[in-house]
Amino acid sequence: MRHLVLTACLLASPAWAADMSPPPEIKPAAADPLAAPRRLIAAKDWAGALAALRAQPQVGSADWHNLMGYTLRKQASPQFAEAESQYLEALRIAPGHLGANEYLGELYVMKGELAKARERLAVLEKLCPAGCEQREDLQRAIAAAR
Repeated sequence: MRHLVLTACLLASPAWAADMSPPPEIKPAAADPLAAPRRLIAAKDWAGALAALRAQPQVGSADWHNLMGYTLRKQASPQFAEAESQYLEALRIAPGHLGANEYLGELYVMKGELAKARERLAVLEKLCPAGCEQREDLQRAIAAAR
């Protein structure tokens, strides 16, 4: 009986009630506004990705400009001038953007402008001297073009 009374007292205490409250609501991280275009790019749906990007312009986002450049470059009829402009805008916003540096270098390889591609590679070597995927990808693209 003593245990039953002790248990009843504990359950009625404010400390116990505080411990039994539900956990705080965990709000999900902000949704990626570029999730839909990223999915379309991953599916190689270039026309869909381009439409999705144009439907939600984000002029201050280096990621948006980088994805726009990538999508323009991957079209059946690549739009090199517009893609280059998008990459350069991404780099104006965020000079250390690894993806924009890599993709601009790859665009230069596609255009046969290897000196400019090597300039992008030099930037990536400074940004990630121990190596990174972007640097390695651009190195392979330049080597394959020789």
